[in-house]
Amino acid sequence: MSCGEPHETDCSEVLDHLYEFLDREMPDADCTKFEVHFEECSPCLEKYGLEQAVKKLVKRCCGQDDVPSDLRSKVMGRLEMIRSGQVVPEHDVAASPQES
Repeated sequence: MSCGEPHETDCSEVLDHLYEFLDREMPDADCTKFEVHFEECSPCLEKYGLEQAVKKLVKRCCGQDDVPSDLRSKVMGRLEMIRSGQVVPEHDVAASPQES
């Protein structure tokens, strides 16, 4: 998605890192660049608003579910592997059978 207008921060960069912005998982300087971009670019602002609404809905509907204690560390480990360019082995991403 791109509005076709030149921006200091490209639309593709904003959309690639939208969840990091939504979760405030990026440096303040980058957050400021994104906020400026949203002021200039209505398609990206619309996408941001949609993703923000989805995130709020998921939190409201699923926010009370118990999460296994090791799930966060597993997810963060997988994300770090992906961000560093490592290939995640297929057996690591497949759902393991639940023990009864």
